[in-house]
Amino acid sequence: MTGTRLGTDTYDEVDARLAEVDARLVAGWPGDPGTRQPVHTLYLPADRAGPAVLADVRQVALDAVAAHGSGAATMAAVVGLPAELVAQVWPRVLAKLEREPVEDLRLDLEDGYGRRADDEEDRHARAVGDLLASLAGAAGSPFVSGVRVKSLEGPTRHRGIRSLDLVLGAAGGVPEGFVVTLPKVTSVEQVDAMVLVCERLEDAHGLPAGALRFEIQVETPQAILGADGTAPVAPMLHAAAGRCTGLHYGTYDYSASLGVAAAYQSMAHPVADHAKSVMQVAAAQTGVRVSDGSTNILPVGDGEAVRAAWAVHARLVLRSLEHGIYQGWDLHGAQLPTRYLATYAFYRDGMPAAADRLRAYASRAEGGVLDEPATALALAGFLLRGVDCGALDLDEVLGSSGLGRAHLDGYARRGAVAGPPGGVAWLDRAPLPGVRQALFAVCATPRWADAVAAARPFGSPDALYAAADHALADLTESDLDDALSGHPRIGGRVGSAESRREQAGVSGKGTLAALAEGNREYEARFGRVYLVCASGRSGEELLAVLRGRLGNDPATERAVVREELGRINRLRLERLVGTEEH
Repeated sequence: MTGTRLGTDTYDEVDARLAEVDARLVAGWPGDPGTRQPVHTLYLPADRAGPAVLADVRQVALDAVAAHGSGAATMAAVVGLPAELVAQVWPRVLAKLEREPVEDLRLDLEDGYGRRADDEEDRHARAVGDLLASLAGAAGSPFVSGVRVKSLEGPTRHRGIRSLDLVLGAAGGVPEGFVVTLPKVTSVEQVDAMVLVCERLEDAHGLPAGALRFEIQVETPQAILGADGTAPVAPMLHAAAGRCTGLHYGTYDYSASLGVAAAYQSMAHPVADHAKSVMQVAAAQTGVRVSDGSTNILPVGDGEAVRAAWAVHARLVLRSLEHGIYQGWDLHGAQLPTRYLATYAFYRDGMPAAADRLRAYASRAEGGVLDEPATALALAGFLLRGVDCGALDLDEVLGSSGLGRAHLDGYARRGAVAGPPGGVAWLDRAPLPGVRQALFAVCATPRWADAVAAARPFGSPDALYAAADHALADLTESDLDDALSGHPRIGGRVGSAESRREQAGVSGKGTLAALAEGNREYEARFGRVYLVCASGRSGEELLAVLRGRLGNDPATERAVVREELGRINRLRLERLVGTEEH
């Protein structure tokens, strides 16, 4: 048998030639961030949103249902979905409207608000900041919220920057889940300028570097096709220096700019599909989410008008989902019933087949469809999106697919963990960039992730845990601060799936309010977020621990924080390698 003839020098030379390309690929296309994506963004003019905005929106939605959609059978007939399917999801929809009617709220100081006198917009910008700060962490509040300011075009540039400055000042910083929508972007240079604005605002308001994130609203032809024949929206994403969280399609500005007559402007028009396809390709694997636009056919007026608008809205929501766009805009509270009805129906209808196919793939069973790793990625992502939005229950997904949560996350490549997971053996053989990213999702400090990765191969879970403990012991105080940046406040708005799971026992209005007060006192005393291993513990228990630790001196508390971080890291590593019981 003839052996290989190339020496190691060839392999080394190939690695050296491609090292820079490998680094760019890891940095620029890290994969799905593994966080929950809102199914919609509700846009409301800034001057029409008061302290009771969520209660008002909830009531509008429920009143519309009571008046025009009295039950599952009625709604099935209205939207044209099978009665059995709607009967499954309708109770979930009603519960969603009561519990969390809005997932993402955007208060508008741009087109939906209009041009106002400076003193009037100043007043409304401050009111937006006050309102967003009051919503942060409150029960039933959106887990994403923010403001759309005026564009960086010449006539509106200064006004938009000033309003954002005022919003942040009134909010006292950046509320959890805060995002800015930057409209009418026409050039990469505008994105560069927005990054500069964010940096200067962070300095001016004493915010951590990178705290401000923004969405790019794609509503101009210049964003889709440049004069040189390229698609500027792609370099726009990379010019954002990690601050861009989403690309949002602007239905009416974009259609009008291409000369589409008003009667035919729609999310379903061919020019809209082309623009959104370019956006999807530009955003693919970057961790930036794509959102569809809105329909201006609102469910208002008499019963016939409301039901006709619901039918249009539900059809457009389903169309977006079928096209792989999992978020869209709503402009009125009465659109929420069909937003959730169409979304929940999409996931519940597809769940049995997706779970069966993923189970067959995982067990390498024979079937009528030959699936590949990329399809397993799509199947797992579909199921997890259904869980995230409330259409599916995690237990039923795990039961139907026969997988544990760590394996489901692995197939979906959440947190950039690529390929079918294989416990410690997978960590030992996976490419180093992917391992680093997986470890960084466990503990958000590069020094720890690099040190643990450098200890490969592990060979066993115990060796992995020992390497993690050793790396933790070597962290400096600055490294520890980096690690804490990856953890939300206990009882605050929780973004990542890991943190949501760990804080599942934290609830109750009184407890949340007491935790918020305790967090403020703790941070004033120690200068960092209160960190505690929250898994399996109630909010009351965590509050008692917090109060007890307020009596520690700084040196003692630093030691306690390091110990708690070690416990959290251990639990997350167990989930990563699949040794935790489900």
